[in-house]
Amino acid sequence: MRRTRRSTVFFISLLLVVFVAAGFAAQHVRLFERAWFNARQLWEPVDPQSINLGEYQAVLQGQKIEGLEDDVSALTYDPLRKSLFTVTNKQAELVELSLDGRILRRIPLIGFGDAEAVEFIGPDTYVITDERQQRLIKVHVDDSTQVLDAAHAEQLTLGINLSGNKGFEGLAYDSVGKRLFVAKERDPMLIYEVRGFPQSNPQQPYATHVVNNPRRDSRLFVRDLSSLQYDERSGHLLALSDESKLLIELDVEGRPISTLSLKKGRHGLKKSVPQAEGVAMDDEGTVYVVSEPNLFYVFKKPAADQ
Repeated sequence: MRRTRRSTVFFISLLLVVFVAAGFAAQHVRLFERAWFNARQLWEPVDPQSINLGEYQAVLQGQKIEGLEDDVSALTYDPLRKSLFTVTNKQAELVELSLDGRILRRIPLIGFGDAEAVEFIGPDTYVITDERQQRLIKVHVDDSTQVLDAAHAEQLTLGINLSGNKGFEGLAYDSVGKRLFVAKERDPMLIYEVRGFPQSNPQQPYATHVVNNPRRDSRLFVRDLSSLQYDERSGHLLALSDESKLLIELDVEGRPISTLSLKKGRHGLKKSVPQAEGVAMDDEGTVYVVSEPNLFYVFKKPAADQ
């Protein structure tokens, strides 16, 4: 009888350990938040002002960026040049791409450390991040630019929640609100809003404000952040996760309202995107994604009359 009781106690204890471990594992991959989001999608109407990522389909997938073997780490769209820019971090370069993924030019980067993100902020003007040192570096690029040296650029070092190579992974810019969104990859996963950098008027005193939104960040049911994109038309933010293979649309209050899965069989993908590191959106709403080491993807909404 005593042996039976011991066996029962051991079995119940084992079940409790399994349940607790399962709960921690589920929270680690944010299953509860994702399940609640999926449930909400069943009854909430689609916001006509949203990007609505659920409608997007892959029209170009897994195309190699010929001539580029280093790891691509970001993506941004230049609406004036009608082209894309990415950075590589092993052999540090700023690389200009056509909208179909062809290399247009390559610009060596000197003194940029671990370059992980690039963002267009104005005519011939970009911000590049140094992940490890949490530096934001403003650069000017025109048709004559042959090389970029960080020593000659305006810089801002934040040094917040330093965690080695889990630092600044993504950038997005709101040209109306003059906000630079900066994504910290993980441990902890955060999205900062930086105001006052780059400095718009060099004659005025330097005033930089850095804030984050814990409520918004807690709603992100992903394991890491790889890249960001701000949509001026809707005011919504796109957040890309490599580990979760997911692109999330956040509304002005930071609520997730639509997703684009980067897994095989979803949105027309024949294979899963292996390691998505950069996302950008053009004037027409077309979404571009790059994946390490050198893969290029394009997603579009079907035409309304189809």
